[in-house]
Parts: sequence; structure tokens; C-alpha cells
Amino acid sequence: MNALISSPVQVVPLVSLAAWLWLLLCHGLFWRTDVRLPPGAGGEPARWPSVTAVVPARDEAEVLPVSLPSLLGQEYPGRLEIVLVDDGSTDGTGALARELAAASGSGPRLTVLDPGPPEPGWTGKLWAVRCGIARARAEGGGPDFLLLTDADIAHSPGTLRALVAGAEAGGLDLVSQMARLRVVTAWERLIVPAFVYFFAKLYPFRRVNRPGARTAAAAGGCALVRTEAAVRARLPESIKDAVIDDVNLGRAVQRSGGRIWLGLAEGVTSVRPYTGLRPLWRMVSRSAYAQLRNNPLLLAGTVVGLALVYLVPPVWACAGSPVGGAAWLVMTLSYLPMLRYYRQPLWLAPLLPVTAALYTAMTVDSAVQHHRGRGAAWKGRTYG
Repeated sequence: MNALISSPVQVVPLVSLAAWLWLLLCHGLFWRTDVRLPPGAGGEPARWPSVTAVVPARDEAEVLPVSLPSLLGQEYPGRLEIVLVDDGSTDGTGALARELAAASGSGPRLTVLDPGPPEPGWTGKLWAVRCGIARARAEGGGPDFLLLTDADIAHSPGTLRALVAGAEAGGLDLVSQMARLRVVTAWERLIVPAFVYFFAKLYPFRRVNRPGARTAAAAGGCALVRTEAAVRARLPESIKDAVIDDVNLGRAVQRSGGRIWLGLAEGVTSVRPYTGLRPLWRMVSRSAYAQLRNNPLLLAGTVVGLALVYLVPPVWACAGSPVGGAAWLVMTLSYLPMLRYYRQPLWLAPLLPVTAALYTAMTVDSAVQHHRGRGAAWKGRTYG
């Protein structure tokens, strides 16, 4: 009788181990961190296309002194203009941007716009992007490319040159790089590398980059879009209410027939600090339920899946199960490349189940906030 009762229980760690072996070998090698700018990105186009960088900014005075000068200092041979859209800031973001541009001396022209409140049906960020793109296209027919970048993103001097070279060499309509997020505090070390790891598992970069693939995504912090592709995809109007704007950006370009590419960045970094658990919790929970299409059944399946894949292995391993230990080992090994990419101590890898438990709680909290009518909240605005 005991054997009959215990036998089904012993299947659980076996299922978890099988899931990890499948993820490791058959899920687009999502755990690898070697997907960087496309092959041939170092080539020089015969003519450097014109680019307008559109920067939506809402209360970004804290990070702008680091991020904006990096855009103003781009070593780009073609024409570059910057449009910063001050999205209802109350901390002097627009005035500070003008001061930083004046202090930089020579460099690309900076235009600061105040678009007013977003129209109904638009998120604030995408309304700001719309106004920035409209301004860029109103002058001389518009640029060849649009660089959509967040106000907290700092770029190395050669970032734009490499992005454009990669797009031209590969015939790509969208080239985006996942910015290297800040990892300084203990909470950032525990949560941030896993954020990128989980994103790559949801949208394996190799699958995204495969011509004709069904998987599509982008990284909103640094996305170079060919202007004609943006027009063809009706951007940003076609995604105007999207809380997760970057993934929907990639889908819109791909569905309209464009070729997209997504990878990790070398010289693109986020300078936004997350000094404790609360701001990191808000960062994840504001869009986690939207990622599940606000669907309770998808939420339940996700919670069960996270428990099976991330929590079962350490629990069974601590109970003496070698199968559980093997699953935990595979999980740990899959996380090591991301920790190396973030230059973090490798002893954090076995703690991935702890981080996964936190992400599960954040996802459930996101659903609770949604069903309480609070939706996705960010900088004083709530959506959905």
C-alpha cells in the first residue's frame, strides 16, 4: 500500500527533471548569453542613414545627467537628432535636458517637447513616443531610422554606429538590445539577473532572430526601427494601449513583414537604481499579469508551472531525492551564464528557486491589484 501511495509522488521530481532537460536542450538555448549584435555588424555602410532618437521621459531628473550626455556624445558619422518628450514631469526634466544639451557644446541637435496629457486609449509612454515620432517625420520627410530609447538608458559612444551597421548589414527592420540593468544592492543581485533570465526563457533570442519565426519580442530600452517598417506596422498607433510595449513592438514589426533581431548589450546600460525590494517588486508586478493577458487560468497554470520547475527540485533534494538534486543542479548550471554576464558571484545560482518564489508572489500580487481595479501602475498612472 505504501508503495502505491508513494509511487505517484516520486513522479513529481522526475517530471521536474524532464522539464529542465527539455528547457536546457530544446528551448532555443535561452540560457546562453552569447547572442550579441548580428554578424557583420562591424561593416561600414556606403552611406550612413539619418537617425532620430526619441526619448520619452517622465520625472527622470535623477538619471538624466548620466543617460542624456551619452546620447549627445554618440560617435555617429551620419545625421543624428534627439527628441526628448517631457511626459508631464514635475521634477524639471525638460529644463534639465536643455541645460545638459547646452553644457555638452557641439553634438546632435536636441529638441524637447511637451505633448500634454495622453489622449484616451493611450499609455503615457506610447503617447510620448507618438509625439516624438511625429516631430521627427515632420522635418524633411523624416529620418531613415528611429532609435527608441528610455530616459534611464546610457549608451557607449559607439552604440548607435554598431546598431545601424548591424541593421544595414543584416537587412533588419528592428534591432533591439536588452540593456544591462544596474546590479549594486543585495536585492538587485538577487532579482535583476533573474529578470533577464526569465525574459530570455519567455522569448528565446535565437528563436526571435530566426527568419519566419513565430516568436517575437524586443527590448524597449534600446530599439532601432527602420522608419518605413514603423509606418508599415502603424507604430505606435497599433500598440497604443500596450502595457508591455517592447514585446508588442517586436510583434507589430514582425507581423507586418519586417525582420527583427534581439540580443544582449555590451555598451547599453540602465542607470535606474532599485534600492530595495519594494521598487523591484513594483517593476515586476506592474506588468506581470498583463503578460498573462489578465487571464486567471493562465495565472493558475503559471503558478503551478513555476512551482513544479523551480520549487520542487530543492524541496525534493533536501528530502534526500537524488532526482530532485539532479533537477536543482541542471537549474543551477543554466543560470551561471547570466550571472557571469552580470559579473555576479556564482554562489547566487543555487538561490534561483528563492528568486522564482519571489517572482511567483509578484505575479500573484499583480493579478490581485488588477482585479481590485488598480491595474498596472507606473509613476502616478494606472492602466487597465
